[in-house]
Amino acid sequence: MRTRLLPLLIVLMAAVLLALGLPLAVSVAAAQQQKVIVDRIDDTARFAALAQYVIPATTGPGTVSPDERTLSRELASYYEVYGIRAGVFYRNGTSMSQAPGDWLLPDEGEVRRAFAEALLSRRSQDPKQIWPWQQRSLVVASPVIRDGDVVAVVVTDSPTGGMRSRILHGWLTVAAGEFAAMLLAVGAALRLTGWVLRPVRILDATTHAIASGRLKSRVAAAGGPPELRRLARSFNEMADNVEDVLEQQRAFVADASHQLRNPLAALLLRIELLALELPEGNEEIASVQAEGRRLAQVLDDLLDLALAEHAQADLILTDIGALTAERVAAWSPTAEAKGVRLVDDCPPVTAWADPIALSSALDAVIDNAVKFTPPDECVRVSVASNGDISTIVVADRGPGLSDEELVRVGDRFWRSGRHQNIKGSGLGLSISRALLAAGGGSITCDHHEPHGLRVTVAVPRSAPAR
Repeated sequence: MRTRLLPLLIVLMAAVLLALGLPLAVSVAAAQQQKVIVDRIDDTARFAALAQYVIPATTGPGTVSPDERTLSRELASYYEVYGIRAGVFYRNGTSMSQAPGDWLLPDEGEVRRAFAEALLSRRSQDPKQIWPWQQRSLVVASPVIRDGDVVAVVVTDSPTGGMRSRILHGWLTVAAGEFAAMLLAVGAALRLTGWVLRPVRILDATTHAIASGRLKSRVAAAGGPPELRRLARSFNEMADNVEDVLEQQRAFVADASHQLRNPLAALLLRIELLALELPEGNEEIASVQAEGRRLAQVLDDLLDLALAEHAQADLILTDIGALTAERVAAWSPTAEAKGVRLVDDCPPVTAWADPIALSSALDAVIDNAVKFTPPDECVRVSVASNGDISTIVVADRGPGLSDEELVRVGDRFWRSGRHQNIKGSGLGLSISRALLAAGGGSITCDHHEPHGLRVTVAVPRSAPAR
């Protein structure tokens, strides 16, 4: 959820900062250009005031009046100091004075347009905005008015390298501010999403723990929005109620199994006494005795299941290779009596497991494998380590199960319709699965080629969380 919520917040904040930053950048550029324009207007107004009183000398060709000499000196000094071309041009375009001396009024372009506007007795309009990547000059023109008539025009043609550098520097400052603000926004988004989603993560972890069989797990008190805190409290209440119901169910199963064992034992005893009075080999009494013993086994298994679901795993670092080899050796006589070969491959492999629970689970799995494997076939038991888990695989060469039957393996009291005549209650794998789940283990079943069943018992290699 965080990977979806965090990008959304970052995109929204980036859009807001961009919406604020772009107008600010445009404003910075406009302010820098307006400052230059104001300076040029002041300069052209000063030159226009000097040119207003310039009257060309009439004493002879090549002679210059004092006012014209002063204007030329001011324009030359202005060009030398600032590098800005400036000139005063008569209405017909001829030069009164200019600096540098070879600068002439062009026939077209921005300078000519500014000159034409000034001839209409108004200062040239503000030029278009110049951006840092544009190699353009800034032209400002002012009319020289004498006796109410425009007699000449002062034109300045300013290079814009310095102005563009200042605009770019201002933009970099704005960008640095935007970047800093974005970092702060990302930090705030991280804290906000963490604050909002922390209860969700805790709730998810607790739900997974309960689903894994740790029914005592509860959502710890945490921050976050009030709605999520209420959800955590409601979840804890629901978990308490579910645990109470399951506890009552286990207690009922355990009590019922325990209470039924004594009457059943008494009933079996009476059947045995009754059998003594009947002819030896009576099939009916033998069938009743078999069903009675089967019912006793079911009650024992139910009691074991109730205890397994309620018991806490005592996990220790165990050599599951040695433990598996021990159980294989214990079941070898049974397998040999049936004509089944029990083959093991049990290298030293360690994992965290409850030895008693793991032994019980292996007994149930190996018992099933030997029980359903025909004579002259083999059952192979192998131990391996795979990353974070260690596995014990029991593969038989029996008839196996169909895909539909594999889905139901481990369900309570479930047995394949093809195996109803084979001794068993259908609770062995259920008990084993409950015992292993308490310690973080699992049992899975799959097809074994070319035929048979492969049962995998997995236990964790990492230490349990305290």
